Amino acid sequence: MLPLVALALPLLVACGPVSEENAYAQCTERARLAVQPRGEIGVGYGTGGAAARGSVTISSDFIAGRDPQVVYDNCFRQLTGAGPTRPLIL
Repeated sequence: MLPLVALALPLLVACGPVSEENAYAQCTERARLAVQPRGEIGVGYGTGGAAARGSVTISSDFIAGRDPQVVYDNCFRQLTGAGPTRPLIL
């Protein structure tokens, strides 16, 4: 029985509220992605020849046209169970 509890405890803790600092960081990032997609590209040359890579991140909030302030507020409430006490600064 004890090993089962030891395995389940981390899962239960992960379901609980996160710290306000973590919530602010996560929710600000989510609000930024609601404003516009983010992308990066890298180009290089080495002994193996030329190489390139790229990535684009598009959130469902951006696609749906959601207000970043509403995204921020809803995200914070989901993560902490309370409303944010800091304004959204993008």
